[in-house]
This record gives sequence, structure tokens and C-alpha cells, in this order.
Amino acid sequence: MDSSIKDKMQPTLPSGHPGSSCPGPEWPEQDRAEQLARGAALKWASGIFYRPEQLARLGQYRSREVQRTCFLEARLKSVVQSYLEGVQTGVWQLSQALGAVQGVHEALSQAHGLIQGLAQASKSLEALREQVTQHKQLQALSQLLPRLQAVPASVTHTKMLIDAQQLLEAYVSLRELEQLQEEAWVSLGGLELPVFQGLGLLAEAMGHAVEEAAGAAGQLARTDPALLVAAIRVAEMEARRTPPQRRGPRDWQRRCLQALQAGLEQVHFGTTVLPKPGALAEWLKALQVALPAELATAEALVAPCCPPYYNVIRLWSHTLHNGLRRSLQQLLKGPELGATDAFTLLHWALHVYPGKEMMGSLELGPEADVSQLEPLLTSENIEKLEATFVVKVQILAENIHLAGMVSESLQHRVHGMALSELGTFLKSFSDALIQFSQDHLSGEALAAHYVSYLLAALNHQSELSASLSILHFDGVAPGVLAPVEAGLDELQRRICRLVLEALQVELQPLFTALPSRQWLSSSELLDRVCEQTSNFCRDFRRIRNPEVQVLLAEAERTVVVQYLHALMQGRLVCRSADERAQAAQCLQHDAAQFKELFLSLGLEETAHCTPVLLAVRELLNLCDPTLLGLEVAGLQQQFPDVSEDHVSALLDLRGDVSREQRQAALSSLETGPSSSPRTGRRALFSLVPAPTPALSTCLSGLCT
Repeated sequence: MDSSIKDKMQPTLPSGHPGSSCPGPEWPEQDRAEQLARGAALKWASGIFYRPEQLARLGQYRSREVQRTCFLEARLKSVVQSYLEGVQTGVWQLSQALGAVQGVHEALSQAHGLIQGLAQASKSLEALREQVTQHKQLQALSQLLPRLQAVPASVTHTKMLIDAQQLLEAYVSLRELEQLQEEAWVSLGGLELPVFQGLGLLAEAMGHAVEEAAGAAGQLARTDPALLVAAIRVAEMEARRTPPQRRGPRDWQRRCLQALQAGLEQVHFGTTVLPKPGALAEWLKALQVALPAELATAEALVAPCCPPYYNVIRLWSHTLHNGLRRSLQQLLKGPELGATDAFTLLHWALHVYPGKEMMGSLELGPEADVSQLEPLLTSENIEKLEATFVVKVQILAENIHLAGMVSESLQHRVHGMALSELGTFLKSFSDALIQFSQDHLSGEALAAHYVSYLLAALNHQSELSASLSILHFDGVAPGVLAPVEAGLDELQRRICRLVLEALQVELQPLFTALPSRQWLSSSELLDRVCEQTSNFCRDFRRIRNPEVQVLLAEAERTVVVQYLHALMQGRLVCRSADERAQAAQCLQHDAAQFKELFLSLGLEETAHCTPVLLAVRELLNLCDPTLLGLEVAGLQQQFPDVSEDHVSALLDLRGDVSREQRQAALSSLETGPSSSPRTGRRALFSLVPAPTPALSTCLSGLCT
């Protein structure tokens, strides 16, 4: 390397103190190291001079230090030389890179100039490109011209085919025209030709022809099935066809199905004129003949003309049913029916229509899917019609009055006969109600609206109880009506018990998770219980007073009894005082939530029985188990029907009661003063089986 370059690349060391090679004050670490080295040397020298016998070895030390110094200087020279060579190589590489960058820069400049030249050349070719495009369009147009000249005649011919109801031929011609239109549109670069302006109207006329044929499916299946098949095939082919880019798919298949339904409803229920008073029976009788015939036609003639997935038999049965249901609802919204029409409609809707002559016919296969049909009459419709019939026909009162015009003895005989027949009716009605419930619960004949039927029966019982006043007249011995009144009361209890059993069946799966650790930490479980109870009791608003209060009070008692039963099953044992406090807090929260629920449902506050949960809460919230005897005595004071088994199960829930404390608490229960229940207090604990659950039932006929 040149000496001048070496001098330039030689690092400049900062100046130090005179006579020293160490750096200046900006290197304090080096100063400290030098001081330490000097100190070590002085210490060594002082040791040498302190012991004169060591002076003989001073020459050896000097030669060794000289050798070491030379070795270090050689090492330093080698490192510096290697560093300088690396720097030289780096400078050379940077010089080479600079030259390469300059070459790339020149190449890019040349490319930029070429690109600018190409852009100018492209602008000059724009006019030529437009001429080429026009030439291609003219070439395509010249090739399509013979076919385009035939378009007006093809449109006219297709319109004639549609008018002549030759739908398949018309559809083929329409598709050829649309294919030619698409081909011309693509070839001409998106240019629309005026020769195709009437093609949209032609397609719409084709769609209307398909709808019209589908709407008359029942008639065409008898007279011209080929036309019906052609219309459905056109709709199906259009559904499977990939639509052109310029328009979406034509939903002819959906329009065809809608036309099938609309046409069927129009035939039987299209007229807005409802039967006049007294003509309802003839109208229903005509439907009794027409509807099965229509279903038979659908199965024998219409179904073979349609694809299997149209489910023609199910479509026909559901469409006819829904149309009839809407017509009856419209009829009931009009003027009130007479007694005869009300009875006729009730009998026809409840017995004739679902019977073997109509929708219950064995000839209707499972394809009709009649099990999914809603009832023709809602529970409100049935209740209204029955009330109309009862109000407008009080035959007993009229007959008793007429008998009194003959003689008093005849009047008493008619009165006795009426009471006897009424008692027989109540017995048969009660037996039929039990059989209805047995069939439903056993699965032999599931009722889709089981609880609604029970509530309607409860309203009928209430109406019948209110109508007993017509059997009171002068001369009737006291107590004569007592058996009938007792029978009505028994019927009311039986219906209420069946409703409550249905509620109990719905709530039992939810109470299997209470109490639990999740119950301690979240109100989700009880929220579901309250939601299910609210949904079940929502229909109670249709019940008349005072029966609705009785049923709501019994429903609340059923829920509370199920809650107490769940507490006593041993599913949860508190492991600490904190868990007992949590359980007590949950009981307080649940009692408030139950109270709010039944208040919202309309239960009067004085009838609530949720305070029993607050009493159980006090039993759990007690900190000192030795005082449990006082709490147990207080619980017995409020609820005298609590038993030793109930208290023992509740003590198990605490988890901290020893055998001696349990015996002391139970002994206080046994030796506690007997007290009579508070006024209006209903039985609670006596209805809770402890410790194993047992579902009560009144199907055996032993309701109380």
C-alpha cells in the first residue's frame, strides 16, 4: 500500500499528557487502568528492592519484559495491518458499486425515453384502433344480418305460439331469439340493436302464459294435461338455465308454484260473498264434497304432471286447509252467528272435517302431511261459538217455564229430570276428560293444543256454573242443587289438577339442576324456570274470574312445591359459611323473582306462598348451629305442616350440623307448641315428598 494512503488511513489518536501515550481526560477508564498498572509495577519493584537477594534476577526480568513488549507490538501491528486491508477492500467495492449504479441509471434513462416514444406512437394509433373496432362490428353485423332480418317474423311467430298455448314450441323460439340477441350484443361490443326491443314483452307474455296454465291446474289436469305439463316443463327448464350476463334469472318456477296455490284457492274460496245466516250448513256440505274430490284429483291427475319435489298432494291439502281457515276466520269476524249455525260450524269443524270422510280419510297417504295442519278453529273461536250457543239456547229454562204453565208437579218433574241429566252429563264429561288426558299422556292420541283444550273446558265449566241460576225458582227445596254444584266443583278441581300436572311435567327437567354450584353463582337456571312458567301461564288470561285467580294461585304453589322438593334432594351441601350465605341470598332472590313473575301474571299479592322461601332462607342464614332449634320452631309456627323429614333435609343443605345439633333441632320441632295455620294459609310442606320425588296424578279418578 502507498505510504501516503497509509498515512491518510492511519487513525489519529487524541493527545494526552506530555510524556504519556494515554488518552486525554475524555478517556477516564484508560487513566484508571494506567494508574492500576503503575501501582502494580511499583508494588512489584518495591518487593524486589526490599529483598536484595532478588536483585540478581533483575536482568532476567528485563529481558523477559523486552520480549513481551516486542510480542505485543507485533500483535498490534498485525491487527492494524488487517484492519487497513479490510478498509481498502471496502473502498474498492464501493467504487465498483458506484460504477454499476451509474450504469443502471443510464439504462433507466434510455428506457424512459423509449416508453415516452411508445406512448406517443400509441396515441397516433388510436384512430386506427377505432376503425378496426368498427370494421369488426360491421363484419359481425354483416354475418348476422340474414338472421337479424328474420327477427321480426320470429317474434310474431312466437307471439302466435303463445296465444295458441303451444308453450314448448314458443319457449324454444324465445330461447333462440334471446341467444341471437346475446350473440349480437357480445359481437358488437355491447351495442343494443332496436330489432330486439320487443323481446322483453314477449318473455313477459310467456311468463304470464305459464302462470295462467298453472293457475288452472285442476281443470287442465282433467281436460288438457299436455298444456299443464308443457307449462311446468317451461318453468323447470328456465330454472335450470344459466341466465345471460345482462339480466338476472326469471323466477318462473316460484311464480308457477304460487299460481298453483292461488288458482286452487280461487276455485273454492275466491268469492268474497260468505254464506248468509241459515245457509252455512249447505256451504259446509258443499265443501264436504268438493274438498275430498279436489284432493283425489290432485293425487290422480295433477301429481303425475308435476316433478316429485313439488309435493302436489301436500301442497293441495295445505292450500285448501289454509284457504278454508281464512274463510272461517273472516266469517267469524262478521255478524254473530245464530245458535243453529254456531252448533253446525262447531260440529263440522271438530268432527266432520278431521273425520274419515275428509282430512282423516285413509285414502290420504302420508304425502298429505295433515298432522302438521293448524286447527280450523282456534281455542278462542271455539269458546266464542260455544258461548253463543249456550246463550241463545237455554232450553232448560224454557221447558221448566212451559211445564209450570201446566202444573206445579210437572214443573218439579221436569226440574228433577234436568238435574238428573245435568249430573249424568257432568259424569260423562269428567270421564271423557280423563280419557282425553290419558290418551295424550300415553302418546296414543297426542293433542297439539292439550293445555288450551283444558283451559277452554274450564271456561265451559265456569259458564255452566253461572247458568245454574236458571234452575232456581220458587218452590225448589233447599239443597236440591247441591249435588250438581258439588259435581261442578269437582270438575273444576279435576281440570285445574290436569293443567297443573302439565305444568309440573314441563318444569321437572329444569328443577333437576337446582340447587347446584351454578345456581349459587348465576341466576340463569331460575330465569329459565320463570320463562317456562310465564310461557305456560300466558294463556291463563283467557280464563274468567274468579277461576283465573284460583288457577294462578295453584300454579304458584306447584312451582314453589317443586322448588322445595329440589332443595331437599341432597344435590347440594354447603361447604363453608360463605356458601351458606350465598345459598341464603339465592333463596331471597328467587322468592322475589317468583313474586314478581306471578304479580305480572295477575295473581293477587295476598295469595302468594313464596314467603316460605324466606323462612327457609333464615334457616340457612343462621351462623350459630346451636340456635337452630329456635329457627325450626319458628318455621313450624309459620308452616305447621312441616315434618321432621323436611327439616332434616333442609339441615343437610347447611352442611355444618352435627348429629347432636340435628337431634336438638328436631326435638324442638317435636316438642314445639302446636299451632293452627294462619288464616288463608295453604298447605305446602305436606305436598312435598321427602326425600324421594313422587309425581302425583289424577288420572286414576281420585282427584281432591
